[in-house]
Amino acid sequence: MFTKFSLKDYNFKLFFTVIAVIIIGIVCINSADSSFTVRQCIGAVLGISVMGFVSVVDYEFICKLFKVIYVVNAILLLSVLLFGVEVNSATRWINIGGEGGVQFQPSEFSKIMMIICYATLLAGLKHNDEINTIKGIIQMAAFAALPLFLIVMEPDLSTTLCLTFVLVTLIFLAGLSYKIIVIALLIFVPIAGSFIWYIQRPDQILLRDYQVARILSFIYPDQYGEDYSQQNNSIMAIGSGELTGKGLNSSTIATVKDANFISEQQTDFIFSVIGEELGFVGSVFIVAIILILVLQCISVGRRAKDMKGMLIASGVGCLIGYQSFINIGVATGLLPNTGLPLPFISYGLSSLISMCAGMGLVLNISLQKKFY
Repeated sequence: MFTKFSLKDYNFKLFFTVIAVIIIGIVCINSADSSFTVRQCIGAVLGISVMGFVSVVDYEFICKLFKVIYVVNAILLLSVLLFGVEVNSATRWINIGGEGGVQFQPSEFSKIMMIICYATLLAGLKHNDEINTIKGIIQMAAFAALPLFLIVMEPDLSTTLCLTFVLVTLIFLAGLSYKIIVIALLIFVPIAGSFIWYIQRPDQILLRDYQVARILSFIYPDQYGEDYSQQNNSIMAIGSGELTGKGLNSSTIATVKDANFISEQQTDFIFSVIGEELGFVGSVFIVAIILILVLQCISVGRRAKDMKGMLIASGVGCLIGYQSFINIGVATGLLPNTGLPLPFISYGLSSLISMCAGMGLVLNISLQKKFY
């Protein structure tokens, strides 16, 4: 179950980089809303402990349990729909212990569990030369369909899309034929265009009203200005930070944060705090350190001893990269408004602990040297 290793082989560089990002996140959250600081610190301790424990558990042992993990994932996601707590028109959390108890978000843990399960499935299909067969493609689609459907029903479209991007990338890395990729793109592009046209119809049934409003406010900001105000305020905050920012915990009336122009700034719009208080320099530093995490995950994947290890490490790197891109893209107005935390930095214990578990897997993979 546990990996035998020497301390000199442990990837302390990656381990302490993660801790550094978590500490930066706590500082930013404290500046955004200090009432969340203690809980985030507790989450940090739990997350780092989970990362340390998972890093010494043999990832191959975990992969052998992928069917159990898949079932547990499905049960947790189904439990959200049956017993979940509704917040802001979405049911994404399970409350343990009643009012005042602990809330957790299964879809955050689902990201890591699906990376493990999908990596194991793809490694098996590759071993049997079934990646580019109709049977293999059907298996890949069916395997992903249930958890993605349960997540989108919460509704949590942003997590569904992010996880889909990760899984599609894993399929590509596993050796999907370029011919199939071209065919898929030729099918996807007109479908995407038809989707945008369809959701503008008053009788459309695919999305909730607030989801449609977010997409249309991005495409037509002049017509949906009220729905775009959150992002406008975020852009204003980031721009006002200029080169070096206004300083952490700035409490002047000139700050967007203290004027309460952005709601829940400690979560989805934490990058607006970074831009306003740390400026362009601080924003670039945050992007750079996240990029370092992604590149280290990719580096570990390239040196992994087998395909499962390569896919898991690359999948965790893709998850961090894609989710960061979406979060920062929303905060800067490059993407439609959607709710995804900035990995390791935004407030949220479920996100923090699940990401730490993913990094624990990457650390374990780095301990097992390539033998071919």
